[in-house]
Amino acid sequence: MEYRELGRTGIIVSRLCFGALTIGPLQAGLPLQEGAAVMEAALAAGVNFIDTAELYQTYPYIRQAIRRCPDKVIIASKSYAFTYEGMRESVISACNGIGRDYIDIFMLHEQTSRLTLKGHQDALRYLTEAKRAGRIRAVGVSTHTVEVVRVAALMDEIDVIHPILNIHGIGICDGTREEMLAAVAFAAAQGKGVYTMKALGGGHLTGMAEEALRWAMNQSGVSAVAVGMQTTDEVAYNVAIFNGQAPDAALRAKVDARQRRLLVEDWCVGCGRCAGKCPMQAITIVDGMAVVDHSKCVLCGYCGAHCPEFCLKII
Repeated sequence: MEYRELGRTGIIVSRLCFGALTIGPLQAGLPLQEGAAVMEAALAAGVNFIDTAELYQTYPYIRQAIRRCPDKVIIASKSYAFTYEGMRESVISACNGIGRDYIDIFMLHEQTSRLTLKGHQDALRYLTEAKRAGRIRAVGVSTHTVEVVRVAALMDEIDVIHPILNIHGIGICDGTREEMLAAVAFAAAQGKGVYTMKALGGGHLTGMAEEALRWAMNQSGVSAVAVGMQTTDEVAYNVAIFNGQAPDAALRAKVDARQRRLLVEDWCVGCGRCAGKCPMQAITIVDGMAVVDHSKCVLCGYCGAHCPEFCLKII
């Protein structure tokens, strides 16, 4: 496994980051021991970086997985809190949840514009103070927009930026893949640590997973790529790719054969763009929310490319 420094933070991370959302109750809902075992398999294979968030409800899995090496794993978390006190509570909750007295990286979750960054100034002030006090090691921001990457790149308070980036540009809210790549390069040139998310486009690029993952990890300025994993087979598959190897045929067949489904996240606003683009007419809008007819859905991923809220995922 290759490791890189995350910007100028002094934090050394594996190129492959374990995205913890997929094992938790919002997606796979794995039992605690099973989910922790998947994470432990990644740690045993050389992954030293875990990405989570308050929203994901995965702190118990992380606590269980890192119990034998609590200070050797880099953990990044996030919160939607926008007040000083709210962010303080989020950081304390994270520390208590994973069983440590500090978090390596703590971020403002899913910032959408320079205005939302401004609206989170009190929360950012707490994170800055917590960094000085040693409760966190680096301050960051996660985003699906080019604008936030560029604005955060010029903010002294921000050490780490966690943007969406994939080979087809799925989920970028305000620009193209090329514009996001330029913003990432700009942020890296300012000394920010950049690790990306959604390399597989929320599951919509699983049909070209090897190409998509290699593309993501080879982009200039990107220190690590967070990838959601739900099984030890997926761990082995991703580790092979990030180690510059081709997964063997048997492993590839097992990962490809895994049954998947289209998930509609709770924040769907019912705009109907997905239904209009579904070639199988498998999506309808009911009571202001997309509803999937799984008997018709062929997991083609066309819907996800047109969702402005990135609420359609293949899991």
